[in-house]
Amino acid sequence: MPEKAPRPASKLLEQIHFLVSLSNNPVSYLGILITTVSGLLIVILSVLEILNYISNTYVGILSFLIMPFFFIAGLVLIPLGIIRTKLIRQRMTEAGKPVAELHYPRWDFNDVKVRKTASFVVVATVLNVVILSLATYKGIHYMETVEFCGTVCHSVMKPEYTAYIGSPHARVACTGCHIGPGASWFVKSKLSGVRQVFAVTLKTYSRPIPTPVHALRPARETCEQCHWPQKFHDASLRVIHHFKDDEKNTQLTTVLILKVGGTLGQAGRGTGIHWWHMDPANRVRYVADEKRQTVYWVEHSRQDGTQTEYTLADTSQAIPDFAKAEKRVMDCVDCHNHPTHIYRMPEEAMDQAILNQEIDVTLPYIKRKGVELLKASYASESDAQQQIVKGIREYYQKEYPQVYSSKQAAVDAAALAVFRGYSHNVFPQMNLSWGTYPNNLGHQDFPGCWRCHDENHKSKDGKTITQDCTACHDLVAQDEENPKLPSELLKR
Repeated sequence: MPEKAPRPASKLLEQIHFLVSLSNNPVSYLGILITTVSGLLIVILSVLEILNYISNTYVGILSFLIMPFFFIAGLVLIPLGIIRTKLIRQRMTEAGKPVAELHYPRWDFNDVKVRKTASFVVVATVLNVVILSLATYKGIHYMETVEFCGTVCHSVMKPEYTAYIGSPHARVACTGCHIGPGASWFVKSKLSGVRQVFAVTLKTYSRPIPTPVHALRPARETCEQCHWPQKFHDASLRVIHHFKDDEKNTQLTTVLILKVGGTLGQAGRGTGIHWWHMDPANRVRYVADEKRQTVYWVEHSRQDGTQTEYTLADTSQAIPDFAKAEKRVMDCVDCHNHPTHIYRMPEEAMDQAILNQEIDVTLPYIKRKGVELLKASYASESDAQQQIVKGIREYYQKEYPQVYSSKQAAVDAAALAVFRGYSHNVFPQMNLSWGTYPNNLGHQDFPGCWRCHDENHKSKDGKTITQDCTACHDLVAQDEENPKLPSELLKR
């Protein structure tokens, strides 16, 4: 069988000239090069990610945020180069300078060359659209990942990310609470993200990040996608363990019945905390300071239309003009203000480590010594690690040499656990220390419930917002070593 004759070089050169005739200039060539290289990188990195050969935050940024930018920039350069060349030729013609005549091929689809070239243009265009669509989709998806939200900005988001990964919502994506469903809030979040990028780049961000977040989406549109007042339980048994700072680290137990409450059968009927504060039958509005820790005014609206207003009575603080002040409708985050980014106090951090058996409770005075070291001042996280580990070891070497000799492994484990309590709650680079972020749930370390329930918010007819403990919970045992309860209830 005779071999197929090779295509003459002149024909090949003519076809190449036809392909580049519309972009025969350095700028367009540069655009073609940038688009081709970035497109190939997007495809290659996407395939590697799908096959799980790479898993890195910065590779994701390169693949789905930086490379698409270059891909689009290259596409833009191609027509810009054509326009630039046309303007140069026009100026040369006007100046009377000789200009080489361009001979564009005729678009005659009876010509095989034209058909092949048109097919190439169509295929290239389809590929460009596919690559750009893939990059856009992956870029949007990537910007919603926990890794992007929590690790890209290093020290800025380190406190929030550290608290998040150990929280009850660790399997809920950041966007589930901070953005929620719908396009409008997605767009708002991305516009806010642009401002935050500049703040991080210029290092103008606040240290620590201020709370509460006043622009946060209402909890009824986020939290209540999973939790809602009509499905809360009527009561919940709470068993709380903590440890004294004596030699034996004596365990104390508090048992209470928390009146969680909720709607009973139909709107307008219910009991407990959530019914009074969250059910649509009871709307609570309030005016507070910027951090929402001092509440100046409370309005309670019932379903029947009656309203009662309470004003902070005995206070040395200046009362704002309620007519101009923001009247916030109470929702989940007014009490659960750290449902995911949970920061503990030193005593609670030590209790939690002992309960999790990260610290041997038989080590004498470990609770007291741990709290003492947690509260000390350190220059940096590395300094804290060095000083805490050293402090725990030297304490037992000096005060309890026999314990240190027989339980050296337990002492070393306790030292590391105490440091973890520090590193999960204190971030010197962000000026975040113990108590920086108040916890409004309860009233143990911060005012919390007592911001309103203090008998100091009074209505015109003399009524007050009650501080009666039994309004929210019934105490069964309080800080008892051996509460008289079934052992099953006391197990953790």
